[in-house]
Amino acid sequence: MSGRQTRERAAGGESLVGQEWTVAVGPVAHGGHCVARHEGQVVFVRHTLPGERVVARVTEGRVGDSFVRADAIEVLEAAPGRVVAPCPYAAPGRCGGCDFQHATLDTQRELKSAVVREQFSRLAGLEVDVEVQPVPGAEDGLRWRTRVEFALDGAGRAGLRVHRSRQVVPVEDCLIATHAVIDSGVLDTEWPDLDSVDVVDAAHPAEPVLVPLPAPEGGDGGLVGELVHDGDWEGEYVVAARGFWQVHPGAASTFLSRVTALLGAEPGDRVLDLFAGSGLFTMRLGELVAPDGFVLGVEGDRRAVENGAVNTEHLDNVEWRANRVDRELRSLVGQDVRADLAVLDPPRTGAGKDVMGLLAQMGPRRVVYVACDPAALARDVKAAAALGYDLVSLEAWDAFPMTHHVECIAVLEPRSESTRPPA
Repeated sequence: MSGRQTRERAAGGESLVGQEWTVAVGPVAHGGHCVARHEGQVVFVRHTLPGERVVARVTEGRVGDSFVRADAIEVLEAAPGRVVAPCPYAAPGRCGGCDFQHATLDTQRELKSAVVREQFSRLAGLEVDVEVQPVPGAEDGLRWRTRVEFALDGAGRAGLRVHRSRQVVPVEDCLIATHAVIDSGVLDTEWPDLDSVDVVDAAHPAEPVLVPLPAPEGGDGGLVGELVHDGDWEGEYVVAARGFWQVHPGAASTFLSRVTALLGAEPGDRVLDLFAGSGLFTMRLGELVAPDGFVLGVEGDRRAVENGAVNTEHLDNVEWRANRVDRELRSLVGQDVRADLAVLDPPRTGAGKDVMGLLAQMGPRRVVYVACDPAALARDVKAAAALGYDLVSLEAWDAFPMTHHVECIAVLEPRSESTRPPA
C-alpha cells in the first residue's frame, strides 16, 4: 500500500475528485451553490439552479465525507431563470469571483431571498418575509465593483483566483469591476515579485489608486475620498485606500438612508455606533442628535478611528474609542452607562453573543444591525431574543450582484411586558 493511499484512507476514504454524476438539483444553499444528491451523497453544486438536471463533476471530496463539492459541467434540463453568463471567465475551473452569472438578476435575488429565509428559519427559528432589493448604481448587475484586488500569477500577470483555490486565472476584463478599475491598466501591466494589486476607484482622486502588495514602505495607497448622501444631505468621507468601504457605488448612501430612517434618532439621543469603521453612520447621526445628543463610535482598527475623527471633526458631540467592541461595552456596562439607540455593522463573523448581551444591558430602545452575512445575523438575532430583544423588521439588499453575497438590515426592539413569555 502506498503512502498516498494510506493518507487518503486516513483522511476519510478515496478521493472522488473528477467523478461525473448526473443529478437533480434541489434548493439553493448559503455560499453560492445548490444542493443535490447522488446515491445518498450530499453534493454542493455550483453553476446550476434549483430544478435543473445537470452533469456534475466533483471538485472536492472523498468517500465517507458528509458532503462533496462539484461544478455543473453540462445542463441537461435548464431552469427558466438560466441565461448565458456574460463573462467568459464565469465558468467551471475558471474565475471563482461570481456565483450566479448564469441567472437573471430577478432569479439571483429570488435565490438570495430564499437563502436569507432559510438561514433565519434554521438558525433563529423565525419565519421571515423578505425580498432582496436592488441597489442603484450597477449596469444590469455589472460594472459596480469599485475596489478589486487582483491576484498575480507566477509571471506577474493580473487575474482572479479559481473558486476555493490559489490558482490564478489571468483575465482581460472583469465585468463586475467599474470601467475605471479596468481602464487603470492593471490588467495590461506585468507586476513581478508581487502577490497582488489592489485597485481603488474612489470619488477622490479622479484617477484610480493602485496599491501593489506587499506594499513598499509607505506605499499603502494613502487616503481616498468618498461622497455619501441621505436625501438632500451630503457628506464627504475619507478612508484608507485599503480600509473598509462599501464597494458598490450605491451601497453606502442606500444603507445610510435606511439606517437613519429605521433608527429614528432624535435631538438629545445617546447613540452607540459599534464596528463604526471610519464613521459612515457616525457623522450623520452626530448631526441628527445635535445639539444635546451624543454619539460614541467604537472601532477596533486604529487607522479607521483616526480617519473617523477627521470625518467628524466638525461635530463636538461625537467621541471615538479605538477598542474591541466587546471590551468597550464591558467597560461602559461596568460604569452603568445607558444608551438610547445603537447601530451595529460588524464583520462577516457577526457581533457575537457577548456583544449582544452587553448591548442589551445598556437598554437601547432600538438597535439597527447591518449585516453582510445572513447566517451570522440570524445567530445574533436569536441571541438577542433570549435577552428580550425581538426582530421587528428585516430588509435585504443586492449590494453584490452576480455573487451569493447579500446585505441585510435588521431592527431589534425590547420586548414589551405584554408580549414577554411567562417565566
